[in-house]
Amino acid sequence: MSNYEKNIHRWGKISGILAILMFTSFPLFFSIYFDAWPNFMDVLQGLLGIVPIFYTVGIIEAFTYAPMLGAGGSYLSFVTGNITALKAPCAINAMQFAKAEPGTAEGEVISTLAIGISSIVTTIILFLGMILLAQLTPILESEILAPAFANILPALFGGLAVVFISKNWKIAVGPTLLMIIIFIIKPSLAGAVSVLVPVGALFAILLSRFLYKKNLL
Repeated sequence: MSNYEKNIHRWGKISGILAILMFTSFPLFFSIYFDAWPNFMDVLQGLLGIVPIFYTVGIIEAFTYAPMLGAGGSYLSFVTGNITALKAPCAINAMQFAKAEPGTAEGEVISTLAIGISSIVTTIILFLGMILLAQLTPILESEILAPAFANILPALFGGLAVVFISKNWKIAVGPTLLMIIIFIIKPSLAGAVSVLVPVGALFAILLSRFLYKKNLL
């Protein structure tokens, strides 16, 4: 392992631990300051409903996104969040422009830089949004912009889909048809993106292996 990789893993672990401490410190300090503690059984009941899902999805996403984003990009993404809708598309698009392949040293650096810049830009925009919320609300809620906000994700992933489907349509068609069939049968699953992305990735891997063995790739 190179010095770069050692530093990435060391600082990635440190940032992850610090992020967990910061995420949990607010409710803890809030309870201490106001002497308001939640009922243990209510918390346990709530956790039993979400922890199995989130832990399962978290493990699956780690195996799904890590090979694509690299170590540095993965640490940044899992701390800053919004991987599927923002971080992964930024990293993939940057690697496409730089002609760097995922899993290579070049791809690792490009992915890390892209996700880092994306995180900084997102933080700045959120900060400005909080300051200018009162002034921006009438504009953002206007009927003219409503169609644009309703189609941000389709536009984003539509552009990425064109790139990847054209790159290897034999692999791309299978997962695409699978997701279309799933959403036709069960439209309510549209809100379960974090679960369906790893499912689609696993299906793509199995399909690729099948096509490779049949000498179709």
